[in-house]
Amino acid sequence: MAFNRSIQTILLGSVAIVSLGIGATSAMAQRVFQAGAAQTDITPREPVPMWGYGDRHAKLSNGTLDPLLATAVVIQAGKNKMAIVGLDVGRSPVEESLQRIKETIAAKAGIGVSFIAGSHTHNGPVVELSDKPGRGRGRFDAAIRYAQQLEEGIIDAILAADANLTDAMLGTGTVTLENFNRNRHSKIEPIPCDRLLSLMRLTRADDGKSIATLVNFTAHPTSIPSDSMQFSSDYVGAMRGVIEQELGGQAVFMQGASGDISTHRGPHGDHVAYGQALGRAVIQLAKDVTPEKVASPSIKIREERFQFASRTDFRNPIVQGVYSVAFFPELVATFVDEYSDGIRPRMTMALLNGDIALVGVSGEFFCQHAIRLRERARVKSLFFFGYCNGYHQYFPTIEGAAEGGYGADEQVAPAQVGAGEEMMNTALAWLFQLQGKLARTPATGK
Repeated sequence: MAFNRSIQTILLGSVAIVSLGIGATSAMAQRVFQAGAAQTDITPREPVPMWGYGDRHAKLSNGTLDPLLATAVVIQAGKNKMAIVGLDVGRSPVEESLQRIKETIAAKAGIGVSFIAGSHTHNGPVVELSDKPGRGRGRFDAAIRYAQQLEEGIIDAILAADANLTDAMLGTGTVTLENFNRNRHSKIEPIPCDRLLSLMRLTRADDGKSIATLVNFTAHPTSIPSDSMQFSSDYVGAMRGVIEQELGGQAVFMQGASGDISTHRGPHGDHVAYGQALGRAVIQLAKDVTPEKVASPSIKIREERFQFASRTDFRNPIVQGVYSVAFFPELVATFVDEYSDGIRPRMTMALLNGDIALVGVSGEFFCQHAIRLRERARVKSLFFFGYCNGYHQYFPTIEGAAEGGYGADEQVAPAQVGAGEEMMNTALAWLFQLQGKLARTPATGK
């Protein structure tokens, strides 16, 4: 019996040691904060239709001014991971492609949430065409091949960033920039304009070297005339070049709520000079941001698709005909498919480390949506990403819709009036729910 008791004591002690080991491992996993970054070239290899200006119709591209990139940063906080991807295209990929990307990065890298957003450059390729009758097959096979190239490029950038994960430090900062953007829509004072430049710096924990600089600013990349049929990132590429030369690491640009906001290039020059000036402003802000170790890493997420009535009857053949003349039939057909049963935008939210909010929306939101959400959110930092995880046209404010004009009328803003406000109210509720300040309730728009 004594022998048995000794064996029992040894076994119990072993179990205790193993349990302590598991507990220690679990505690260490909870304290993990890592980041990695990468980029891939997503410039089309063949001539394809250009995105952004209706007067181009189906005319094909004829070269490249500067390469188009997918720039990615992956963040692991505790056991969870997220990917943030900036694209030098007009919008994010179509729904089917987004789902394949999400499934692939979840399976291969355990990434649970992604913000995949276009910069909204108007000198990028059309990405909506597909291998279906009347949707591109036969006439635009090169564009169909490009959609596959874009999907693979995004996946490659994310997986490469994940492979580069290393222990990291984090810092955020903001500054208000004058004479960099303007409201192109409203004529009624006070005219709103989101002048906030927001920055996230991720540096290596061991030597402080830059991993990535995430830039969030609001200005339509429409610097290059519509008669240019060459691919360009517009001002974004020049901005990234300045940042990466000075700070090192990967620069990632995420467009804000720029539905009614354009660049103000007057004091700066062409798109290259403007991008360089914006890059220098980022560098100046970065000098005031000191990345620090994260004490309690965490990522909490929420994502839903909403459903709103459409102000435009996309099933009406006359309406389809008008749009087809303004653009071209195959492109319009893809939007008819997407919008005929109502407008279904997506909103994605991540709460990083309890006090940094990231909000992605699948459309061109007017700037007041982002401004008001930041004012009410009561967090350390809030990054607002437009053109993210889908594309559902313009979302004017209620007062913007009442004023009317391009970006606010039903032809390009088909979602029912007030859709943007409803989504922003939901975003605010989600944020407080993720912080544990409100009980979770079903999304109002789902």
